[in-house]
Amino acid sequence: MEIKSKLWIEVEGEPVFGRGRRFLLQAIDKYGSINQAAKEINISYRKAWGYINAMEKRLGIRLVERQAGGKNGGGATLTKEAREFLKKYEMMEEGIREIVDARFKEIFGE
Repeated sequence: MEIKSKLWIEVEGEPVFGRGRRFLLQAIDKYGSINQAAKEINISYRKAWGYINAMEKRLGIRLVERQAGGKNGGGATLTKEAREFLKKYEMMEEGIREIVDARFKEIFGE
């Protein structure tokens, strides 16, 4: 038996960031492309754009630098602020997991 928990961040009652959006940003970082990242996590390009715009608006920081397509194609990279935000979020996830695991063991035993 094991326990699972979910963590997400809201601003004024609106979801801003959680596991799925973390996967989106990590895929953008990996592929350098919003389109490829969307395919990787199985959402539409339009939905990925919507997530990015909502996150940036609600967090008040730019997360993705975009380069329009053209002869050499476009691209996308994470900003320094996005990398810092991801790092902090991952630290929160790990901390919550540690607390939940410890409490679970305390209540249910090994």
